[in-house]
Amino acid sequence: MIPSPAIAKVFQGVASRQQMFRMFNRHAQRPNRWDDNATALYAGEWFEIGETEHDYMFDILPPLWIRGSMFAMREFMTGSVTSVFFALRIDAAIRYFHGYCDLSDKTSVETMRVAIIERESRPIRTMTRQERLEHIWSTTADDYRGYAGDRWPVAARGKRTVVLYGGNEGTFLKLLDELADEEIASKLPVHLRHLSSPIAA
Repeated sequence: MIPSPAIAKVFQGVASRQQMFRMFNRHAQRPNRWDDNATALYAGEWFEIGETEHDYMFDILPPLWIRGSMFAMREFMTGSVTSVFFALRIDAAIRYFHGYCDLSDKTSVETMRVAIIERESRPIRTMTRQERLEHIWSTTADDYRGYAGDRWPVAARGKRTVVLYGGNEGTFLKLLDELADEEIASKLPVHLRHLSSPIAA
């Protein structure tokens, strides 16, 4: 019900340990959580973490494998999807990332590595509309995000929703994908509101 791009940055900035653990299961509230195959939902999601968080995850369990500056977690999130951690040199600095890779696809780890380097090597800080929506989803508390249920039109059911504040009208739910530009801006932290789109950059 929730389409995910093949590779998707889901959080802007460097995630703290608390944020990292929250994002490991961003879709925990989804309908029919125990009945569906969530491989397509998780595979391809990635975000940046700090060196301390990277090293902490390395020490939790013996990795499934280590390849140069990358390692994979032994415990799988769903199906053949597991956490892969990257230490990548970008613009002369070592930075650290977490990504969900589908190990049934032998190219998934390298595809993720290349996509992260390409995305983070942009000369100008930008955010696509989808990255803005994913950041909003990642940072909204569980009480203020959810999924459209039986009261919604059939075509909307199961899609992600967020709570908006309508001033005198109070709060209301809206489909995440249908947020207007000004609604997106109101849900983003101040330092991200005015980043340009990569199309305009």
